[in-house]
Amino acid sequence: MSAQVSKPTVARDPAPGMVEKRGGSLWLTHLLMIMGVLVVFFPIWLAFVASTVTQPEIVSPPMPVLPGGHFIENYSRALFSGVNVPVAIMLLNSLVMALGIAIGKIAISLLSAFAIVYFKFPGRTTFFWMIFITLMLPVEVRIVPTYEVVAGFGMLNSYSGLIFPLIASATATFLFRQFFMTVPDELAEAARVDGAGPMRFFYDILLPMSRTNIAALFVILFIYGWNQYLWPLLITTDPEMNTIVMGIKQMFPSGDDTADWPVIMATSILAMIPPVIVVISMQKLFIRGLVDSEK
Repeated sequence: MSAQVSKPTVARDPAPGMVEKRGGSLWLTHLLMIMGVLVVFFPIWLAFVASTVTQPEIVSPPMPVLPGGHFIENYSRALFSGVNVPVAIMLLNSLVMALGIAIGKIAISLLSAFAIVYFKFPGRTTFFWMIFITLMLPVEVRIVPTYEVVAGFGMLNSYSGLIFPLIASATATFLFRQFFMTVPDELAEAARVDGAGPMRFFYDILLPMSRTNIAALFVILFIYGWNQYLWPLLITTDPEMNTIVMGIKQMFPSGDDTADWPVIMATSILAMIPPVIVVISMQKLFIRGLVDSEK
């Protein structure tokens, strides 16, 4: 019986045309990305330039496209003087509100999802769907009764009034519930055998496993809280409680008054810095929380 010898396979170089085509497509992709970045970044650059020049240089065409020499002066005026309220106070108010909303939503959603998944009680599925249905009732829909409740508790012009009505989140509860349902039951059984109670299991096992989910939600919820305009506008009458988004809107004059454009543009740039810092500092965890399936 003769053995049949197969010929060794010889690796062939890819055709030159394929390499050139791939290289041309790569250059075109990068060119389109650079053009997109320039289109998005150009208005931000103009705002930064306007925050470093004087009022006559802005209103007299052509508008400069290179930074001026009044950076420290304009930003100092914005931070410590402002138009109505110093920007430093409004930044603090927005920071407290955004952190309170993000941390409060995550904490409540974690605990509610943990209770729904790991505690067996009558009607837990009904309670979950009651929470989920609140997605159809955003704060804009229930703003009048919410305002009455906040006013009745005396929380107008306060951080509690800015934060508490917005910290319930059906979306975060749903996401944490879906994640907890993928955790193997053997982990809960092992924790029970080791004598760990429910909260010990929650803190030592579930929380570390939820780190990427928490980071992704924190970024989204922080920006959500930072950009709030309607609710703070409704419940704050004291200028000292204005948020930065409200402050920018109130800086624009009414009637024939002249806008202080350098201060307005400096305030706009300052308002972008905290969300950018949060996104950049948590970028890796944010991406893993959105796309990583092996949490």
